[in-house]
Amino acid sequence: MTTQDIFETISSQYFQLTNSEKKVADYVLSHRIDAQYMSISELAEECEVADATISRFCRRLGLGGYNAFKLELAKASMATRAGNAEESEAVPAQVEDPSAFHAMCRRRLQENVSALEQTMKLINAEQLHQAAELLHDAKRVVCMGQGSSMVLAEEAWTLFSTISPKFTFIADSHFQLNSVALMSKEDVVLFFSYSGSTRELQDVLAVSRPMGVKVILVSRFPKSPGGQLADLVLQCGSNEGPLQVGSVTARMAQLFVLDLLFTEVCELNPERVIESQERVAEAASLKHL
Repeated sequence: MTTQDIFETISSQYFQLTNSEKKVADYVLSHRIDAQYMSISELAEECEVADATISRFCRRLGLGGYNAFKLELAKASMATRAGNAEESEAVPAQVEDPSAFHAMCRRRLQENVSALEQTMKLINAEQLHQAAELLHDAKRVVCMGQGSSMVLAEEAWTLFSTISPKFTFIADSHFQLNSVALMSKEDVVLFFSYSGSTRELQDVLAVSRPMGVKVILVSRFPKSPGGQLADLVLQCGSNEGPLQVGSVTARMAQLFVLDLLFTEVCELNPERVIESQERVAEAASLKHL
């Protein structure tokens, strides 16, 4: 299959599809851009079919799975946009043109603002408060993530370590499981995963759930495999396509959730937080010349 013909492939195989698979085909052909940003559960819900139907649909197209399908959608959409841009652009853009630079800056700014606004609409106040109470009451909190989300987990540890020594960060997936295996019901895992569908997250949940260890997940997709098993899901905004893995806008949205969570935790015991931050600031002053 070429990167440009996935929609033609769907159309050519349409009458060989089952009724359920035709629902998927109809939706994808009508929502060519939106479909690439959906999780398998979201697409299944929109088409009113089971997740397994989506998987069968992808295999019928000769693809290995849903992620490969999203990648083909993204490639085809990008090729279409590139072709349209070439046709509409009569005069080549001048790299040295200041107006072009400022236009690019404004686009990026708007993308980040939109990601924050989406997050504000999606975040659940009650779940945020519950997550803050879990972190506040926990004996130990381990911040985890993989790939670009690992950076966010480290950022969470860096932020929370200014108010409490009980927060730790573990990067390696093997050591993450070792740590969870020795945790108790008084401990909490704070896991960052934009997709909520990574194998590492599933492994952590498989070990933590039987032991009663609470898992707070920061993710775009609350109905993802990880989202359905986590104790609490803090949903971030920003649509990230399969060609934008680790995009800045997605991280901005997750950082906003982290900032909200940190603020909520601080408000549960403001006097102690201020005391801790003063002590940390005094210690950190030794590093400044």
